[in-house]
Amino acid sequence: MSRYEEFMGRVRGARTIGAPPPLSRWAWLSDGLLALSLTVATLVGNLNRSYVELRPDLIGSRTPVPGQLPDPPLPPDIPGRPSGPQPVPAVEHVLPPVEAWETAAAVLSALPLLLRRRFPLTVYWVVTGAAVLLHLGNAADDATKITFASGLVAAYSAAMYSPHRRTVAASLLAGALLHAVFPLVPDVDSGLVPVLVLLPIAFASHGVHLWRQRERALRVERDAELLRAVTAERSRIARELHDVVTHNVSMMTIQAGAARTVLATSPDQAREAMLAVEAAGRTAMSELRHVMGLLTMAADGPDPATDVDLAPQPGLDRLTELTDRVRSSGVPVEVAVRGVPVALPAGVDLAAYRVVQEALTNVVKHAAGASRVSVAVEYGPERLCVEVSDTGGPQRPATASGGGHGLLGLRERLAVYGGTLRAGRGPDGGYLVRAVIPWEAP
Repeated sequence: MSRYEEFMGRVRGARTIGAPPPLSRWAWLSDGLLALSLTVATLVGNLNRSYVELRPDLIGSRTPVPGQLPDPPLPPDIPGRPSGPQPVPAVEHVLPPVEAWETAAAVLSALPLLLRRRFPLTVYWVVTGAAVLLHLGNAADDATKITFASGLVAAYSAAMYSPHRRTVAASLLAGALLHAVFPLVPDVDSGLVPVLVLLPIAFASHGVHLWRQRERALRVERDAELLRAVTAERSRIARELHDVVTHNVSMMTIQAGAARTVLATSPDQAREAMLAVEAAGRTAMSELRHVMGLLTMAADGPDPATDVDLAPQPGLDRLTELTDRVRSSGVPVEVAVRGVPVALPAGVDLAAYRVVQEALTNVVKHAAGASRVSVAVEYGPERLCVEVSDTGGPQRPATASGGGHGLLGLRERLAVYGGTLRAGRGPDGGYLVRAVIPWEAP
């Protein structure tokens, strides 16, 4: 990531929850009608170049004021001006003719709302800038009311559809300051009060609906991604267990051929070969049950393997090779084996190796300077415990590779054998991965 991309990422800030749903034809039609109607209303309102201003300060004044409307004629039966409240004088103002650049600013203050869902922040600033430009000239009061409504729509669109919260907050604050500095807020009269009350309520209700819609879409997307990750991990496990079964079936074929060859001349050797075939068959059937239980999820728990001392590659016997590779990358690793190592079932041995491999991979990938990594393998009478912990360190920047489903895949793998996985912060401040896998001794 370049410095420019990093700077723009900090300026834009965190993204909102989910992306807006795809625009339908009705959404495009409604936005087009809204932008067109506001544009026409702004142009027509700006063509009204005369307006009347009430001047209470001129009550009782005899000095003629340019543009002042004449007082209404007195009734014929009253000789003089009535002694009650006098009418408030009104002054008529006539603005200069509309110039071409004012017409362009009026169009830009509403027409970009057609793209308010696609480019919300850009539309907001174009609409706000055009409104400021229009009011640098001689904008009519009717045009000010319409541009204010367009600004509300643009601000709402930026808040709801822009994926960058920090930029939206700064933009809305700057826009509020512009409305305070320039005369962009119209005079509130009795005709404008319903709009100012009902419009925010409508925006709020629609915003809540849209937020819930995004949240539902995000939840569905996350569930689909989780399902894809689980399916991919199950397929990978099935391929590995297929290799285990194939290995045992191959051994069965070799041993059966040897037993057939020596059956007539050496019955003892034939009996040993057939015992090996029987043990390899039990192992193959056990692993097949594990695979079917994983792929169909029909059984509550897998049957433990009653296997022999044949283990697939890789397994815990290659733990030293794995830790040596990690040490060569600059991360110190300590290995401790407790208990008496025994021959594990093929799938259990493979699952334990994968736990250590995934935990060490995460340490190398995410920790830029973990001071020490500890790997502990404990052989119990009925279970195997594998624990990988580090003492923490500065984190590397997030990488684009990997979807964060490694631990999920480990849980799926261990669940086949009735095992559990716990991952989180350790007591020393680092990260701890602990797997417990039950097994049955042969």
